Amino acid sequence: MAMALWLHRKRLAFNLTSSLPARIRQAGGFRSDAALAAIAEARESKTQNLVLYNYPSFSGAFSALFAHIFHCRLHLPCLVLPFSSVEPFRVEDFQIEGLERCYLLDFLGPPGFALALSRRYACKIIGFDHRKSVLSRIQSIQDCADKVSFCVDFEKSSSSAVYDFFSSKLADVKSPDGEVAGLLEPEEQDRVEMVLKYIEDVDLRQWSLPDIKAFRIGLSEWRSKINCITNPHMYEKLLEISTIDLIAKGKSTISIREIAASKLLDKVFKVRLGGGFYGECLGVRADGHSNLSDEIGKQLSFKSTAAGLR
Repeated sequence: MAMALWLHRKRLAFNLTSSLPARIRQAGGFRSDAALAAIAEARESKTQNLVLYNYPSFSGAFSALFAHIFHCRLHLPCLVLPFSSVEPFRVEDFQIEGLERCYLLDFLGPPGFALALSRRYACKIIGFDHRKSVLSRIQSIQDCADKVSFCVDFEKSSSSAVYDFFSSKLADVKSPDGEVAGLLEPEEQDRVEMVLKYIEDVDLRQWSLPDIKAFRIGLSEWRSKINCITNPHMYEKLLEISTIDLIAKGKSTISIREIAASKLLDKVFKVRLGGGFYGECLGVRADGHSNLSDEIGKQLSFKSTAAGLR
């Protein structure tokens, strides 16, 4: 097996607040003044539906999109908010009279959150997740809460499950002429459903679809845009995303990274493993280039093998 070594300096400590985007810090964090103001407005208008989505998760963002479309189609007031574990909302934040239901999309909330929210406001909680780590929490919560229900499918990403859920609910509502409305417009459906398939491939760590790595890299550049509070145009932008564009962008990024990594390999050196007892491999200093770790590692591995090293 080929072995390669790349080195870069790491900071052993960091300030979490200073690492956040400037616009988030200025807004007062993820539990921002703008988010709390939106809750206050919902409280004043007695909004009955609350949607909290996992942030910064693409499954969470697309789930929020489907919830938004569903409630808009039926003209149902709904408050949608990103929920981040960095600075999470508190149960007491949501003092909305008449709150009937709360959706937790692509997460089930911090320990005890769903149950406490349901008990305090006598509202129904519907949560979606696909992670096996939540299984023990589901059993303990559902044993003592009639109004808390979770949909957890280990073989389907949360965004796909939420898409199916709201599509089914909307299909049950017929228009006066007897037609069944679709959650997405015909020209959007194929494109969005293909994006969901790729997101699911990433969420479930299957990595089976063509160009899935390029897709993941292309999609990652959208991560800063999936906060509906700081980006009021999030929904329409998500509807415009296509796998073709994301894969093309990802391939371009990969090519740029590979070229940058290859330039660093001009300064490789031999590393004696265990004082030479375990053989030698090639190494390179990559200070300030930690984002190229994958490309550097692969190219070093090939170069070490070609040189007859580990």
